[in-house]
Amino acid sequence: MNDEQWMRMALRLAEAGQGQTAPNPVVGAVVVQQGEVVGFGAHLKAGTPHAEVHALRMAGHRAAHATVYVTLEPCSHHGRTPPCCDALIEAGVSRVVVALTDPNPAVSGAGIQRLREAGITVDVGVLAAEAARQNAAYLTWRRWSRPLVIWKCAATLDGRIAAPTGHSQYVTGPAARAEVQSLRRQVAAIAVGIGTVLADNPRLTVRSDSEVPAHQPCRVVFDSTLRMPADAVLLRQPGEVLVYCTAAARDTYPQRAAALEAAGAELVPVAADEAGRVRVEDALADLGRRGLTSLLVEGGQALVSSLLAQGMVDKVVYYVAPKLLGQGISALSGPVPASMGEAMQLKDVEWGVVGEDLRVTGWLRHPWEREEETACSQDS
Repeated sequence: MNDEQWMRMALRLAEAGQGQTAPNPVVGAVVVQQGEVVGFGAHLKAGTPHAEVHALRMAGHRAAHATVYVTLEPCSHHGRTPPCCDALIEAGVSRVVVALTDPNPAVSGAGIQRLREAGITVDVGVLAAEAARQNAAYLTWRRWSRPLVIWKCAATLDGRIAAPTGHSQYVTGPAARAEVQSLRRQVAAIAVGIGTVLADNPRLTVRSDSEVPAHQPCRVVFDSTLRMPADAVLLRQPGEVLVYCTAAARDTYPQRAAALEAAGAELVPVAADEAGRVRVEDALADLGRRGLTSLLVEGGQALVSSLLAQGMVDKVVYYVAPKLLGQGISALSGPVPASMGEAMQLKDVEWGVVGEDLRVTGWLRHPWEREEETACSQDS
C-alpha cells in the first residue's frame, strides 16, 4: 500500500468521531511498521486522548521506527491533553505523514517543525482535499466563528413541505427518515423554527431501533416571542435545549419565559431583525461561541429563508418525495430571483435514491476554498 491508501484508512477511522468531537475536529491516525498496521485510533470526544495517542498505545514498542499517518497536524501545545508531538517523539517513530497543517495560532505549523527538529521525517498534504472536506464543520467554525449550516429539506415534487393545514408527517418514506437519523448523529446541533414546533411537536433527537445513541445533538429553537409550549415534547428529551428569542421577549412575556426555563430550556435573547424576528446571524454567532461547530436546520420556511438571505447556508440535503399536493406550504419564502442567472447554484452535486424518494446533496459554499483555511485544529 502507498501513502494515499494508508491515509484513506486514517480518514475512515476519523469518521467515528463525527458529531461527537466539537469544538475539536475529527481526526484519525494509523501506525504502519514495515507494511503492517500495528496501531490505529480516532479522536472521539473533546478532552479525551487524540487519535495519535490511541494509535501509539495500540502499537506499543512496535511504534519505534514506524510511519504514522494522521489526518491533521499533531498538536504541539498543552491543553486538556498533552501535546501529541511529545508522544510521537517519545515513541521513536521515524516518519509522520500529515494530511493538513493546523491554522490554530497555538500550533500553526509548530507541530511539524517540532517533529522535524527531533529528526522525524514529515510529509504534508496527502489527501488534503478529502481531509478538509471531512472537517468542513470545524473549518467553518474557524473561518466565520459560527457553525457549518446544513439545510435538510423534505418536499413533494411540487416543492411543498406541508399540506395547507400545516400537516407534514410524513413527506418522505421510512428509508429517507432513517437516513436523516444518521445525519442527525453527525452534527453538534439541530434547529427548527417555532412554526415547526407548533405544527409537528418534534423530538429532534437521534433515534435508533437497535440501540440508544450516546450522542444527542443540542436542540435549538428560533422562537422570537416565546410561543413554544412548556410541555413541548422536545423539552422532555435528553440533552440541551437552546431557545433563541428577541431581547424584548423575556420582559414582554415573563410568564412564558419562566415556564420554558422551568421546563429545562435555556433562553438566549438576541437582537431583532427588521421584521421583529431573531437575527439569525447573532444566534449563529452565539452557537459558535458555545463551540457548536455544525447545525442541521430542519425547518421551517421562515427560518431557512432568512438563513439563505443572509448567506449562511453552507450545505443542502434535499429529499424529494414522489407526491403532489397542488397547494400547501412551500420550502422557501421571500424575494424571488428575477432570472435563472440569479438563482443560488449548488456545487459538487450528488444524487441518490433512498427508498422511493430522491436525495440531492450539494454545497453553496466550500469552507475549505481558501488555502490558509484548508486545515483544522485538535484543540485540547
